[in-house]
Amino acid sequence: MRHVVTGVLAAAVLVLSIAIITTPDDRVEASSETYRQLNLFGDVFAKIREDYVEEVDDEKLIEAAINGMLSSLDPHSSYLNPKNYDGMKVQTRGKFGGLGIEVTMENGLVKVVAPIDDTPAAKAGILAGDYITHLDDEPVLGLTLAEAVEKMRGLVDTDLKLTIRRAGEKEPLDITLTRAIITVQSVRGRLEGDDIFYVRISSFTEQTDDGLRKTINRLKEESGNEFKGLILDLRNNPGGLLDQAIAVSDDFLEKGEIVSTRGRKADDAQRYNAKPDDIVDGKPIVVLINGGSASASEIVAGALQDHGRAVILGTKSFGKGSVQTIVPLQGNGAMRMTTARYYTPSGTSIQAKGIVPDIEVEQAKLEVLEPLKGRSEADLRNHLDNGEEAESSANSATEAATKEEILDYQLLRAKDLLKGVWLFAKKDAK
Repeated sequence: MRHVVTGVLAAAVLVLSIAIITTPDDRVEASSETYRQLNLFGDVFAKIREDYVEEVDDEKLIEAAINGMLSSLDPHSSYLNPKNYDGMKVQTRGKFGGLGIEVTMENGLVKVVAPIDDTPAAKAGILAGDYITHLDDEPVLGLTLAEAVEKMRGLVDTDLKLTIRRAGEKEPLDITLTRAIITVQSVRGRLEGDDIFYVRISSFTEQTDDGLRKTINRLKEESGNEFKGLILDLRNNPGGLLDQAIAVSDDFLEKGEIVSTRGRKADDAQRYNAKPDDIVDGKPIVVLINGGSASASEIVAGALQDHGRAVILGTKSFGKGSVQTIVPLQGNGAMRMTTARYYTPSGTSIQAKGIVPDIEVEQAKLEVLEPLKGRSEADLRNHLDNGEEAESSANSATEAATKEEILDYQLLRAKDLLKGVWLFAKKDAK
């Protein structure tokens, strides 16, 4: 059996060597060091297969070797076995099973990029920036990202205990989540008051651009097409599909570059430009971002910021500015490999830097204080009225909405900013 394995490995080494030699344009040349390293891999594989304390599965060994090679490059490159590859394709369509967390790997631990809206993770209070150290009391350290994600997936209605390390908390937190079918409605929108559009994009799936256009059209009908501007909420948006980020940016830009990608070779650079069409008719835009805004959401924020089309408000974004290409592997899953970096229209790399908001506003908790009981003209006996009907106190719904809004301090600041911009634009137009 050993001779068979060695023969197979020798053949594999030969095929890989030939592939190296015949790389297009002869840009990569084989070297004696390359041959030596490939032979070393073959020797290690054969030795493990023959002498390891327990019998090992060849397929698992090869899969681990491939994944180790990819994951050693950066946190976002990995091997997707057929099962994980199918799951990835389902996720980009907007429906999948699990906890509802977008994650990456950092220092051997699983780091939460962002929880997805209306999922078990979001409802349980998982936060962007949390570190997952244990899954059902088993340490994450030593697992690959793909292995950790696989453990977080499972049958619907089954529980999983996460042990979380969170900034500001001295002790780890144990949070038990119940797995569910995660259906991502990536775009939601509503009228704030009667004249401000609020649109939240929670992720960039295949339906995002179409959903955004439908939402804006619905809000135009509800407002009679009379509105001051748009608040585009990209907080805790972990990203998604590049083409959808480009399409969403294009929805608000009339011309100019949206984003460029630059790979290893100069001729691999690609630029994506906007076409004339602004779905909010040039009205002011405020974009909300935070540390959970990553990848595709950073592309949108960066494009609108560089073109002066929107004011970016919130806190610095995550800083994932790299392009991952999914390469299918002949029926054996696929590999996710980083092939380029994103650059904003001004030529700034997002990678490990993020988008810095124009107006930095930390999320804060506000307390509504009861007004001081002072006297006013209205308290004086026989005071004159102002000639108008007394205001009804039937504005309880508006007051309740205002109190709820105050819980989201960043949104409150965005609304005030948008109203101010609109007022100045209105005065300039006179």
